[in-house]
Amino acid sequence: MVRLEFDRGTLLLAAQPAAVLEELSLPGLAFDRRVGRWRAPASTYREVVLALRRAKVEFVDEARDYRQLDLNSRQVRQPYPHQSEAVDTWWDQRRQGVVVLPTGSGKTFVAQLILQRLGRPALIVTPTIDLMQQWYGVLSTAFEVEVGLIGGGYYDPQPLTVTTYDSAHIHMERLGNRWALLVFDECHHLPGPTYALAAQMSIAPFRLGLTATPEREDGGEQRLQELIGPIVYRREIKELAGRYLADYETVELRVRLSAEERERYRRAREIYRNFVVGQRIPLGSPGGWQRFLMLTSRSEKGRRAFLAYREQKAIAQASDAKLRLLERLLAHHRNDRVLIFTNDNHTVYRISRQFLIPAITHQTKVKERHETLTRFNSGAYPFVVTSKVLNEGVDVPAANVGVVLSGSGSVREHVQRLGRILRRAEGKQAVLYEVVAEDTAEEFVSSRRRRHSAYR
Repeated sequence: MVRLEFDRGTLLLAAQPAAVLEELSLPGLAFDRRVGRWRAPASTYREVVLALRRAKVEFVDEARDYRQLDLNSRQVRQPYPHQSEAVDTWWDQRRQGVVVLPTGSGKTFVAQLILQRLGRPALIVTPTIDLMQQWYGVLSTAFEVEVGLIGGGYYDPQPLTVTTYDSAHIHMERLGNRWALLVFDECHHLPGPTYALAAQMSIAPFRLGLTATPEREDGGEQRLQELIGPIVYRREIKELAGRYLADYETVELRVRLSAEERERYRRAREIYRNFVVGQRIPLGSPGGWQRFLMLTSRSEKGRRAFLAYREQKAIAQASDAKLRLLERLLAHHRNDRVLIFTNDNHTVYRISRQFLIPAITHQTKVKERHETLTRFNSGAYPFVVTSKVLNEGVDVPAANVGVVLSGSGSVREHVQRLGRILRRAEGKQAVLYEVVAEDTAEEFVSSRRRRHSAYR
């Protein structure tokens, strides 16, 4: 006889006789001399139970603290074919794995369908408070059950609960046996060393990851297989555009720095590059950027190099020519809903002041952000300028034009920005402008972030 218990984010096993466990090849099992019992990661619960059943070993399951959950939907809504396919494929693949769908194609509804079909308690994990509140609203509207919240000042665990990655890894040590299904929204965040604990300390036998772009700059997406399961279903923007997403085009626009800007850019870049070369810093290799930051903090020459790096970047990302071009684009699209993206808050506020456009940054209060987006979607505000906070997870269905004035070299960021304008509407034609400063490092950055099928 084997007894299973949940203990502080782990699985505790006791057996009579003890040799029963030694004969089985159970995943992650190690003897804990402090308590005289065997211990395994909580995430191995499913494999442990299946191994005991295969070996026909009797066991008492005191680890699981959940039962059935009837989720009666208030909505009558027919799923799109790709949504039905995603649900069926996930179900057939042991009910574990990642579904990759573009922004605006209905990942949240896929999760709703799985929640209803599975009929078990579930925890939805999101990267931000905004997304947590968005999921709370969707689930409260969809199902006739009370929806719990953990995070943002709330602590109300329910059979159906929404939380954040930050709160999940903090509380999972105590609550990791309460839910049968974990749904990780924007699951590319999960492989980080801290966030991964949210998956490792839960016994949930069923796991669903949702993302538009699973790939990470550090290659950490390989850990998704271990934490959630393999990618079981994937569709790209090109495959869904026109029927389930808006038709779109991407336009690259190039501007030239003024003579004064070119000279300032050249001087600053020379100082920065001379330091990098002189210190033999491999910026293109792992750890190269961290080494640059470390060395620039150790000398006056290094500090000058860092300031020069910032100056040349600022000149390229917010040149006068870019702002003049932005003025023309806004005049051309005065009857559209335009999102303007930059790489930094300073440029956001500069554009906001110059063009009298509402701004949203990480400093914007929740109520102000909600009011701004509500007015944008209604048409009261035709334009909004932002840095990175609208890259993922925020619903702006009215947006049909995006202007990327500056950004990182991240493929994910660029695809997410495109995704913000692709929510389907009758007759909608979306356009994403990317503005690049000629003869600057932006040309290389632009080529990096466009390495995705959506731009081919």
